[in-house]
This record gives sequence, C-alpha cells and structure tokens, in this order.
Amino acid sequence: MKLRIGRLLAIAAFVCCGLASARTLAQNAYITNGFSNNVSVISTATNAVTATIPVGAFPVGVAASPDGSKVYVASAGANTVSVIAAASNTVTATIPGGGQSGGVAVSPDGSKLYVTNQSSNNVSVIAAASNTVIATITVGDEPAGVAVSPDDSKVYVANFSFSNAGTVSAIDTATNTVTATIPVGSGPQNLALISGHAR
Repeated sequence: MKLRIGRLLAIAAFVCCGLASARTLAQNAYITNGFSNNVSVISTATNAVTATIPVGAFPVGVAASPDGSKVYVASAGANTVSVIAAASNTVTATIPGGGQSGGVAVSPDGSKLYVTNQSSNNVSVIAAASNTVIATITVGDEPAGVAVSPDDSKVYVANFSFSNAGTVSAIDTATNTVTATIPVGSGPQNLALISGHAR
C-alpha cells in the first residue's frame, strides 16, 4: 500500500497537477493536493490561489470538460470522482469509482469520462450527463495515466505494474474492449496523444 501511495504521489506531483482544458486554462488552473484532500484553483492572470475546494481523500487525477464548465477530480483514497462546477468552484456531485481511482480523461465531446482504478486493474467509463458508471474495462496491472484520442475512437491506458513489465492498453471506445496491449518501459505512469498535422 505504501508503494502504491508513493507512486500515486509522483503522478499527482508531476503529471496530474491538472491545467484542465484549453478554455479553462486561459482563466484558471486546477491542482490536486494529495495530502490536503483538496484542489487549489490558481488564476493564470495573477498566479494567485483564488479558491480551495475540498474533495475526496488523496486526490490525484484531474481533467476538465471541453467547454470548461466542469472539472473532474479522481481521489485515490476515497475511490471517487468529484464533479466541480467551474463557475462556482463547488462540488456538485460525487461519483463512486473503483479501487484507488487515479487518472481521469474526458472524451472530446464531453459525454464520457475514463477513470483508471489502480487496485482493481480496470477503467471506469462514466456518463457525464448522469454521473453514473456505464462500463468497466479490465486493463493491465496498476493502471495509471489515461488519454482519449482526438477523434474519440480510442482510449490509451498506461499500466504501471509493480510485478510485470509495463504496458499500454488500447481501448476501442465503440465496444469498450481492449484491442491491443503494447509492451513499454518499466513503470509507465502517464501518456499524451498528439494530433496529426499536415506538412
């Protein structure tokens, strides 16, 4: 457990400190504070903390809806996802997650959330409209980071894995099934996707 919490801390400090979506980024940054059980809101115009929002125990992952109206925070200690209204910086809903919920990503249209559950070795698919879990997808050991492709066709999950070689699971969003497992380096924690550009 100590090793898992230590690794989650590393994610919180270096990867999931959450500068939300492009629209929200112009105004506010949302930072998860693992040991404080809250989220700091920083005005990017003044570089000052403007609000502190209590969430579940040991918040790690954070992501914003594409329209910037909501911020989602995955709390590993509480196994929940907090839904924050960006206009008021208040928690409007708390969604049950899996074991040690950590990474969170939002689909490009804002309709779904993908949350990694480290101790359950799976990913929760959450409908944003109803704040309910609509599917659970088994992936590799100790899933951490998660990202959705720009066309919403695939979700990629970095599986940290203490006991085995690290992998990345590729998920087909149409069927919520893993279509490929890609071996990578030891202890993968997060990932980013880049859209193709014409040259």
